[in-house]
Amino acid sequence: MTAVLLPEPRAKFAPAVRSETAVHLSPGQVFFARTPANIITILGSCVAVALWDPESGVGGMNHYLLPRCLGGTQSAKYGDVASALLLAQFARAGIPVSRLEAKVFGGACVIEAFRRRGDDLGAQNIGAAYDFLTLRGIPIVEEDVRGSSGMRICFRTEDGSVSIRHLGDER
Repeated sequence: MTAVLLPEPRAKFAPAVRSETAVHLSPGQVFFARTPANIITILGSCVAVALWDPESGVGGMNHYLLPRCLGGTQSAKYGDVASALLLAQFARAGIPVSRLEAKVFGGACVIEAFRRRGDDLGAQNIGAAYDFLTLRGIPIVEEDVRGSSGMRICFRTEDGSVSIRHLGDER
């Protein structure tokens, strides 16, 4: 499998665990594959943006914790940085932005006290994804955002499909 895993710079966590067909994406990581891969991650208030080129079957996904980097170390734990890193992989592969489709997942408000206060990190993370994609003209063809609990997603780069399992969400 030809793939690029971009962990957070100087990350202290282990790299993503790989098997023949599956990549488990941790928070603050970006994964890009030119060959078929199943990218799996678990989200709460975090957001994952999956980009896919239907013409070539090339795809990738990020998983970020916070919406924007406000200075300091540029890290994939921030949505603006993680999305830029993912998009750069498509550019390096010679895939134009005009061919890309986006899928956005996560952004739940998992803590009841935050919901009552209106302090919703999940909504801020979703907004960062929407802003990034809109600015670049990348259409969002699928999304499953918000809610009050987490989800497990599996993005298949071969055909761009996504399977989602909600983890106790009361929608």
